[in-house]
Amino acid sequence: MSAHDNHAHGAGGESHGSVKSYLIGFVLAAILTIIPFWVVMGGGLSSTFATAMVILVAGVLQLLVHLVFFLHLDRSSAARWNVNAGLFTVVVIGIIVAGTLWVMWNMNYHMMH
Repeated sequence: MSAHDNHAHGAGGESHGSVKSYLIGFVLAAILTIIPFWVVMGGGLSSTFATAMVILVAGVLQLLVHLVFFLHLDRSSAARWNVNAGLFTVVVIGIIVAGTLWVMWNMNYHMMH
């Protein structure tokens, strides 16, 4: 067996997506990019809150599209561990960001009087 065969098939048996799944992911990602761009540039929504919600929802949906179609996270055991590690990372980053904002707000409130 040549080195090319080893590399092409992978030692761990990891799965790769088909061309169809990559195209579906690409189209969905493009649509989820175009919608918020159109809303912001076209001024389609009068409320800034509604505009922010469209951007937020499109961003979360695009994150899910990337996880499923490009990173191939599914219901397998290995993928569940990757999701758990990702969620733990998000929680830690959330704690750090929230803590930093809280400390900065508290310092601003107490020092600017």
